[in-house]
Amino acid sequence: MQPIVASIEAMAASRGYQLDEQQGACINRLAHLAERVMHPPLLPSRKPKGLYIWGPVGRGKSFLLDAFFDRLALAEKKRFHFHEFFRELHARIFANASSERSMEDALDDMLEGCKLLCFDEFHLHDIGDAMLISRVFSAIFARQCALVTTSNYPPEGLLPNPLYHERFLPTIRLIEAHMDVVSIAGGVDYRSLGGEGDAFGLGAFVSPGNATQRHQLGLPEVTATFVELKVNHRPLRVMAASQGALHVGFSDICEAPTATMDYLVLVKTYPRWIIEGIPRISTASPAAQQRFLNLVDVLYDTRCEVFMISALPLNEAVDHCDIADIVRTRSRLSQMKQLHVKNDTEVAFGH
Repeated sequence: MQPIVASIEAMAASRGYQLDEQQGACINRLAHLAERVMHPPLLPSRKPKGLYIWGPVGRGKSFLLDAFFDRLALAEKKRFHFHEFFRELHARIFANASSERSMEDALDDMLEGCKLLCFDEFHLHDIGDAMLISRVFSAIFARQCALVTTSNYPPEGLLPNPLYHERFLPTIRLIEAHMDVVSIAGGVDYRSLGGEGDAFGLGAFVSPGNATQRHQLGLPEVTATFVELKVNHRPLRVMAASQGALHVGFSDICEAPTATMDYLVLVKTYPRWIIEGIPRISTASPAAQQRFLNLVDVLYDTRCEVFMISALPLNEAVDHCDIADIVRTRSRLSQMKQLHVKNDTEVAFGH
């Protein structure tokens, strides 16, 4: 599988990436797995172990996974963002309103004939999700399907809340038994080298959101009227929703009981978002903090154009909080323009 190695290295070079030793070793491990998947052993009990690739934000995990997936000449492969996989799984389980299918049946539909399954951005902080993931991983490992996943954390760092972590340890041990853990934790944060000018990078974090700033960016004023959307059979209050743009307040999208599956539905219709009233995140409720982080993940991964309005500049609004993933969130939001009033007359742009 040397062609895969050469192809990924060439793609990295074309983007100006200088691969380090850990990333090179990871590519070799992916190529070795590709060989085992393309030419499986005769004995089912010798199924190849998957790969759990982890490292902090900006280390090229998604790039390596995407390049590997695209260049592997295998028809029986599937790639999901972590949240998208569970959204589809939920949808299949509850596809018929009059009955609930078993998780195993839903997985059979999703993974029929699949020899390689790839998850990107696997992270976990909710104990309810953790219990479902335990069942899902057990079912995946029982199939003749190799799993590759990326994460910002090593397996031991999953579900870090000490109230729940011990309950998740059996699943961590299951992951370690069925997957080789590969670290790419050192080296360059590629996100710090500048964005590529896509839709997400064209958005802005705006403070305080005065009339001059709104006119400059073509953003609407805050309205006192609201409309109601139906998202996954639940109501969502928004300021406006038309022509591919969603105008919503932080309180309605993050303080209200919304879910990641709701965001995944919304971005399919609304690729442009204006979110008003971003507070100092550490002052929001723990649930709202986690929803905000999940929302940023979805908006970033689906490359939406996003404008966030806050009384505070980005570095003050998205401050340190108790959720470990805030580092990833700050890294992603820093790729948007930052527009803030420095005094009564001066307006500054910057990344």
